Order: sequence, then structure tokens, then C-alpha cells
Amino acid sequence: MELQRSLLRFITCGSVDDGKSTLIGRLLYESKLLYADHLAALEADSRRVGTRGGELDFALLVDGLAAEREQGITIDVAYRFFATEARRFIVADTPGHEQYTRNMVTGASTADAAVILLDARKGVLSQTRRHARIVSLLGIRHVALAVNKLDLLDYSRELFDEVCAAFAEFAADLGFAEITCVPMSATEGVNVVGRSELTPWYDGPTLLQWLETVDAGSAPDGPSRFLVQWVNRPDASFRGFSGRVLRGTLRAGDAVCTGGRTSTVDRIVTMDGDLAAAPTGSSVTVVLADDVDASRGDVLAAAADPPGVADTFQAHLVWLNENGLLPGRQYLAKIGARTVGFTATKSLELNEIGVDKVHLDAPVPFESYRTNRDLGSFVVLDRLTNATVGAGMIDFALSPTNVRWQNLTVDKEARVARNGHRPCVVWLTGLSGAGKSTIADLVEKALHAEGRHTFLLDGDNVRHGLNSDLGFTDADRVENIRRIAEVAALMVDAGLIVLVSFISPFRAERALARELVGENEFCEVFVDTPLEVAEQRDPKGLYRKARRGELPNFTGIDSPYEPPENPEVRLDTTALSPEAAAEVVVAGLRTLGVC
Repeated sequence: MELQRSLLRFITCGSVDDGKSTLIGRLLYESKLLYADHLAALEADSRRVGTRGGELDFALLVDGLAAEREQGITIDVAYRFFATEARRFIVADTPGHEQYTRNMVTGASTADAAVILLDARKGVLSQTRRHARIVSLLGIRHVALAVNKLDLLDYSRELFDEVCAAFAEFAADLGFAEITCVPMSATEGVNVVGRSELTPWYDGPTLLQWLETVDAGSAPDGPSRFLVQWVNRPDASFRGFSGRVLRGTLRAGDAVCTGGRTSTVDRIVTMDGDLAAAPTGSSVTVVLADDVDASRGDVLAAAADPPGVADTFQAHLVWLNENGLLPGRQYLAKIGARTVGFTATKSLELNEIGVDKVHLDAPVPFESYRTNRDLGSFVVLDRLTNATVGAGMIDFALSPTNVRWQNLTVDKEARVARNGHRPCVVWLTGLSGAGKSTIADLVEKALHAEGRHTFLLDGDNVRHGLNSDLGFTDADRVENIRRIAEVAALMVDAGLIVLVSFISPFRAERALARELVGENEFCEVFVDTPLEVAEQRDPKGLYRKARRGELPNFTGIDSPYEPPENPEVRLDTTALSPEAAAEVVVAGLRTLGVC
């Protein structure tokens, strides 16, 4: 019977100290949903670390982290399950501090409704507005505005009406289907579960009544969408696609398409036997009537109404990492069950939200986030650590360009055959003053004497022309290396051994440069010189200027340098002369079979 009751996922959010954790604790207590041992633990904790002078401190029911109890705030997202005779609930209690906005986004990402609290004494604060915008952005359309702590204002109807009017005016353009305002005192339990005589002027629902009756969101209707997560082929006689129905109902006999190919659903297979139909949320294996090529991340969709396919979008981004989003830097995006390369055009800092143009390195099936959360959302990953650094919601695809790759008669293989040696990027990286340019010049001189076709791209020289518009911020450094990596890849396509002498401080951009060329066509050379040695040399006087504050964002002083972890060649310039170092590089290229 319990499983037959509908499930509502909801989030509580608002500014710090508005009473979110207390509200949830009071809700559980008043609904008689606490076990005896929980209540006993709450009584003991309230006497020991509570904030109400020994009285029951309901916030302690959900503020589980030690740091939260010590500070009296919520840091992490706390989830609680409870049920009444009318409905089952999963509530996410999210933090109020601005620096924990990313945690709030996590809690809201799966919610059907939101309870936004505010302190009646303070009114609508900036964090209240921030959370309301995020709730709207994440597609939540049903909102209860819990005007809390009215007991401290003698349950004033006039002040309650003022707060509700101010919030309604602000939220008018956020697209909420409904906003229900509830006058409350979470501490005293007023209008949380039962109606209170302290607010005789209020004839609306209590918070629990609203939660029990609000539209929980029916299963997404519309044309079917089935996400392929695994190609199921236990033997030669069976080939199916295992995955989940994201939207609509998939039926045997339905015409479906993927990747431009159309077929018919022959069987819908489960461990308990075949199904005639699979509704939204079903995890099944689909067998098609035809031999259609599909793989993990593809979408089987209703043939009459397939999703769009694109690689460039306008999207809302939420940045979740201490290291800001750098335009042009290569990240990864996980959308559906597919992971692809990702770049954006604007900068974002931790907890910032912005609208951006984003580009993926492969077309993907998609729908707008408001239409389909599964095909309209993605997470952004760091390419090196695989850590989640951001989240995005697709608004719409941007018009594709008319640029197509032009196949040419004379290709790289023809140029390599003419030159008589393999092409390669020889990427010298190290601190300013390490000796990169000197060593690169000597390497090219040696290769040229052997008749090799070479070109040297030097950091300072390129700054005079191609990259003269760039400064030295982290974002400019990323773009500087991106451009050089693209030029170096073109030179490899021309069959050249191209030497690149750049500080190139970030591993991510050096990894990008490697990925732009073929296997065994990239040789990373770490010109390893300690900072104190490079600073003693200081041939251009740059370190002295940086120490005086005349060169901000100087690598090694106030901007980081990330040394290579596994370079093909490492040069210890404290033990090697430039000539000896050049010989080591040439020997390394011979070992790699370049020359």
C-alpha cells in the first residue's frame, strides 16, 4: 500500500538561519514520524549541543555533520524519507550560505517542489532571490513560501502580506506555476502540520497539507525516448540494447530511430519476461527488428518525433569548483550516458551561474532542459582529475555553421613520404628563464643540419603577431596555448617537426595539444629548472619586475606552474649545458622513431 502512494521529492532552501533544518525536524516530530530511539537521541543532543537552552532543537535531526552542529548551520545536503497516509516524501535540506550554493543545486536537481523559507523579520534577501532563481532554472514549478519566525512579530498579518507581495513581485518572471505563502513558526510548530489559532486570519493550507496535495509531477508524457546504456550480447543469437525509458511509453511494434536509421521494436525484455510496453522510468532491454548500429549514449526515439542532434548550445551553467571556468579550456561533459569534449566561451567563478555558448566535440541527441531533464542536462568534468566541476542545462541548439572539413588530395602521408621522416610536436615547457628557447634553437639547428624539415614556434615571437591581443591572465594563457596547439597540429599535418617553446603552465592545455595530433606525434620536454635558479638567471629582468608587483600573474611568483607528470624527456638544466640538453632531446626523438 505504501508503494502505491505517490512520491514527492522536495527541497527546503533559503538564506542562512531562516530555519530550514528546524522546519524539517518539526515536520517529522509533529507528524509522529520519529522512532523512540531517535526522539531520545534528539533530547540528549538538545541538552548537549542544542541552541534552545535544553528544549528540543529540531534542527539536530538533520544537521548531521559535526561542523554543522558546532556552527549551527547546514553545510551538506541532508536527505530524509518520511511518509503520511496521503503520500511518501524525500526531502533535501540544503545549505543557506552563498559559498555552499553548489550543494543547493545538487539537492534541487531531482526535486519536484520547493519550500523556500525566509525570516519574516528580514524579508526577501539576496540569497532568497538566488535560491528562487536556481529553483526556477532547474525546472521546479511548484513553490511554497514559508514565512517563518512570525512568532517574533506577534503573528502580524500586515507584515506577512508585505513579505508575500515582495516575493511575488520578484518571482513574477520566474515561471512558477504556483506560489503558496504559509505563515509559520517552525520552532513553535505553527501551521507546520496543524492549523494554529495564532493565525486566525489565515485560511490557506498548512505546510504539510500543501505537501500532501501539491502536484508531484506525473511521468513525462510525449514521444518515447530510450537511453542506451549497454549493448547486451551474451551470445551470437541475441543482441539487445539495455537502458532506461526517459520519457513516454515504449511499446512492442513502435517505430523508432537512432543515428538516422529507423527500425521497429521487436521485443521488450526483462528478467521476468517480455513486456508489451515499458513506461517512463523502466529499465529494460530492447530488441529491434533490424540490425541497427547503436552504442552506449545513443537514444532510441519515436521515429515520428525524434530529438534534435547538435554540438553547440546556449546553456545555463552553474560552476561548482574553486578553480574557475576558463573560456577555451578543454573539459569533458557527461550528457546522458555519453562523455564528450566540452568548451565554453565565458568565465565563471565558484557558485556563479551564467548563460553561455558551449561547444561539444561531437554531436549528441538532446532536448531542452525544460522539456526533458535527462537529455537537457549535463555535468562538466575536469579532463585530468575527472572531478565534477560544473553543471549545465541546455536552453536550445545554436544554428550550425556551414563549415565542413574539406578533403585534400595531398595529405599528411604524402608529405611525410616526401620529407623522409615522421612529423612531431616537440613541446618544451618550463619556467621563464629555464632555457627553453636556447635549447629549442639548438635542437632545430641540429635537425636542420640533418636535412629534417622543421619549424620553431617561440613564445615571445608569437606574442608579437598571432597572440598580440592576449594578456597574461589565466584565461589569456589558456587561449594563448590553445592557438599555438592548433598551429602546431597544422604543421604536423604539413609533415614538419615543429618545436614549441612556451612556459605553458597548465597541464590541461598541454594535454589538449597532445590530443590534437596522432599517437607518437607528441614529445613533451620538461626543461626542469628550480624557481630559485631561474630567478637568479632572470635574463629579461622579469622576475625582478614581478617581485616589485609590476608584472601581475607571473608564472612561479603569483601564478602557478604545473610541472609535467610523465614527460617523454626531462632536462635537468642544473646539471646539463644547453648543448648537452639539446643532444638529449635529439636522442629522445630518435628513440621515438621521429628521426
